Amino acid sequence: MIVAIDGPAGSGKSTVASTLARRLGFRHLDTGAMYRALTWIALRDGVDVTDGAALAELARERPVSFGGDGSVELDGEDVRTAIREAEIDRLVPAVASHPEVRAVMRERQRALALGGDSVIEGRDIGKVVAPAADVKVFLQADEDERARRRAADRPGVEAETLAADLRDRDERDAVNTVPAADAVLLDTTELTIDEVVERIVGLVDAVR
Repeated sequence: MIVAIDGPAGSGKSTVASTLARRLGFRHLDTGAMYRALTWIALRDGVDVTDGAALAELARERPVSFGGDGSVELDGEDVRTAIREAEIDRLVPAVASHPEVRAVMRERQRALALGGDSVIEGRDIGKVVAPAADVKVFLQADEDERARRRAADRPGVEAETLAADLRDRDERDAVNTVPAADAVLLDTTELTIDEVVERIVGLVDAVR
């Protein structure tokens, strides 16, 4: 079974998806982390983030994997902490905007999804990556709440800076942040993580 979770930055995708995966005993595939890992290794290796062809080749040569403990593995290294730095936040939208990069990443994401029951989260999951997913959920939240969540995840970064970055990212990601026609829309603004997870578990139970 595949559960696809889409939504904009700060809507709760990662926390909900990881919690849901543990609850169901499924694997958690964070597609956003894949783009972040590619951005991280591009910076490390001096690959120009405006060069889509070079980035796509890098993505083919250095595929990202996920460990059962939530690790994000690249070249045998767990980069889950490194890929959350502010510099990665700033550059990842540019990396993810290249069509050739997205093509390579989608191929890798589909291959990972074939490995068994999975919760896959990111953007364009329900529409493009896993259109045959058994359950599709699109998380939403108002802008102030999303900015607050991002601030909690990025201690030391000015709240105003994060809010501005969030607005810029929404504009850049708009084309890839559209719910599938058959997705369930879920506003998380006033909900706890456990409440969101419970609602999605109900959707999963309904199709089992």
